[in-house]
Amino acid sequence: MLRRIVFGFILVLAGFAAGLVLTGRLRSASDGLAAQPPRLPSAAAAVPGVQPGALGTSGLPDFSAIAGRAVGGIVNISALAVVRTSNSPFANDPVFRQFFGDPDEWFGSRFEQAPSLGSGVIVSSDGYVVTNNHVVAGNVREITAVLPDKREVKGQIVGRDEMTDIAVIRINAKNLPVLPWGDSSKLKVGQWVLAIGSPFALNQTVTLGIVSAIGRTGMGLADYEDFIQTDAAINPGNSGGGLIDARGEVIGINTAIVNQSQGLGFAVSSNLARRIADELIRYGEVRRGSIGAISVRTLTPNIAEQLGWSQARGVIVVGISKTSSAYQAGIQNFDVIVSFNGATVDTDGELIKLLADVKIGSTATIEVVRKGSRMTVKVPVTGRSTRQR
Repeated sequence: MLRRIVFGFILVLAGFAAGLVLTGRLRSASDGLAAQPPRLPSAAAAVPGVQPGALGTSGLPDFSAIAGRAVGGIVNISALAVVRTSNSPFANDPVFRQFFGDPDEWFGSRFEQAPSLGSGVIVSSDGYVVTNNHVVAGNVREITAVLPDKREVKGQIVGRDEMTDIAVIRINAKNLPVLPWGDSSKLKVGQWVLAIGSPFALNQTVTLGIVSAIGRTGMGLADYEDFIQTDAAINPGNSGGGLIDARGEVIGINTAIVNQSQGLGFAVSSNLARRIADELIRYGEVRRGSIGAISVRTLTPNIAEQLGWSQARGVIVVGISKTSSAYQAGIQNFDVIVSFNGATVDTDGELIKLLADVKIGSTATIEVVRKGSRMTVKVPVTGRSTRQR
């Protein structure tokens, strides 16, 4: 009996001692964490482009305040246009067209109302809104904008620019919240951005992503391209909405997505969109330089080989009007343009951009290669209207 009591007493003491050891270890660990708490890096250091204080309690970026302010400057746009449609079942049949001509001459055509949905960014308190040209393209009869406070107001087209897919409308409202323009030239790949718009008419939808690439060209989305690529979700109805940085500034106008893909959205850079919008507001059109009617194609290795040229660089002239200033200055068919005002030209898109930006009334210095010989041609730059009726 005594042996059992002593043995039980020893077990109690052993358990008590083990408890002290375990508790001590836990306390030591706890005391160590309290004495040296983990230090999260500052918001700016942890997430490029995120302002200090923009990290949530989880350490992830918190854009709720920025989104809350930005959605007030985005409107939903609906446009109603009249379009001509064919009655012919062979409207898209090239064989029928080849043998019988225009199918509409056989089956006739009709006019229908075609609705279009998109978004827009308020850029002035008195109602100027920037959107995409394709949102308000065609013979538009009616434009309605839904404001963040659910008001529906009418709008009118101020100007459209098909070349960059930018348009400006003016809505009948005053004292509107304005989203400031940001400087897209300072964007960096990997920077956080918000895409705000009305996909599928779901007003003020906010999606989050990063800048995937900058300066995208050759996408076939517009004649003059300077796109920001993002993986922020962009869907039908987002067109014309804002791509917003962590400062709450507009650094792009959401424009397009790649079909059957995820995370491939494109926005017109804010510096380009702002310049086009300013001209549309001021003149109703974009004033661009021109050297006359001239058609060019990027010189590919295949074309170069067919022409017997060893170097596949530049753009080849495949058509030129005899009344154009380019022709009168000496440029001919099959000339290869390799530079424009000192800037190297490798693609037709690059030449289009350089032409669009050249000053009206100036003289362009164009370097061409003709039958293996390099020469310089001075071409007067004239103006051309881009006004769309």
